[in-house]
Amino acid sequence: MTNVERCIPKGRRLGRFEGPDGVFMGLLDGGRGEATGSCDLAGVIAQGCGGTGRTYPLEELRVLAPVHRPSKIICIGLNYRSHIREMGWETPEVPIIFTKPSSAIVGPGEGIVLPGASSRVDFEGESAFVVGRMARRASDGEAHIFGYTCMNDVTARDLQKTDPDWTRAKGFDTFAPIGPFISARPPTTVETRLNGRVVQSSPLSDRVFGDAALVEYISTVMTLEPGDVVATGTPSGIAPMKAGDVVEVELDGVGCLKNPVVAR
Repeated sequence: MTNVERCIPKGRRLGRFEGPDGVFMGLLDGGRGEATGSCDLAGVIAQGCGGTGRTYPLEELRVLAPVHRPSKIICIGLNYRSHIREMGWETPEVPIIFTKPSSAIVGPGEGIVLPGASSRVDFEGESAFVVGRMARRASDGEAHIFGYTCMNDVTARDLQKTDPDWTRAKGFDTFAPIGPFISARPPTTVETRLNGRVVQSSPLSDRVFGDAALVEYISTVMTLEPGDVVATGTPSGIAPMKAGDVVEVELDGVGCLKNPVVAR
């Protein structure tokens, strides 16, 4: 039994909420959130997420980003075969890794702010996983995964093409929407919608490198800490956003991450 199976009961999802009694990690059960004994993900990973019996109707809660300030966000470039064809690049022999700052994280419903420095900002709907156990040169990648969530790897495409690396293009505040919940069950499909229209839809089986392989590769480069986030790449269909748009990223079994796009 994996770490995540001990923490998240089958059929339930873990979230971070703000309610009448403050911020707490809770288990989603139908239309209610049951508080755990922890107020952040680190506590849940360390201590498990046994319920306290205190429940709240979901409509009385604000859903926050389930991951608040991880030590790092690792992203994978060119990991979907459809996206590789779309970009006209060669299939990588090893994962292409880059980072986003944790300060870029926003939760469901929060605005993606278009920076004045960019004239083209794209959505990139992705499946992400949260690390549950420290990994250093891991050979059992799956055992280090805590759970799965949605992420939008927002990218200033024009800056990505002109800057010598991707740090600025990927790192603006609000460029890492994540959530709404963490699920123990690995998703099988990712879908992105722009103003209700499907713009990306793909099985995760189209990825070049799966989740376990990514843990094993990344952990030969850097130590993965509990709570770290790995966003596993985007399929074809990337396109720009404008102020007033609404972007949704959905994973089966996880939920729908919905964010408005706003001008600075």
